[in-house]
Amino acid sequence: MRIGYGYDVHRMKAGRKCVLCGVTVPADAGPDGHSDADAPVHALADAVLGAAALGDIGAHFPDDDERWKDADSIGLLKAVWDKASALGYVLGNADVTVILQSPRIAPYVAHMRENIANALNTSVDRVSVKATTEEGLGLTGGGLAVAASAVVLLEENAI
Repeated sequence: MRIGYGYDVHRMKAGRKCVLCGVTVPADAGPDGHSDADAPVHALADAVLGAAALGDIGAHFPDDDERWKDADSIGLLKAVWDKASALGYVLGNADVTVILQSPRIAPYVAHMRENIANALNTSVDRVSVKATTEEGLGLTGGGLAVAASAVVLLEENAI
């Protein structure tokens, strides 16, 4: 078994779509970045890459490469999963924590889990998505940023 950990943070920008785990969540501001800036999915992609010892998301999809401008991060996660599964890994489970003051994501969590499960070619019962605030403290608590952390357990599968 191999464990991977990922973390990502993006500043929030007024008027930008708020894409979290592949779901556009209604909000006045959204994560800003070269791609769709889906911080939870970026953290999860880094966790998968880390567990498989394949580097990080920036090495595979650099933000100075126009091919990835406004890229759908769920698609990037699928590409990352293809690399890990080609090495013979299967997913044990994935656990994602989204850290932001607003918007509230509880109504969207089921859809987020489905998006991730589809990208990782697994069942939704192997994927957890949850959120927390920082009680008004720091960049995320002040609504200036969204952060996310993720862990995955990969199991080696003889192929």
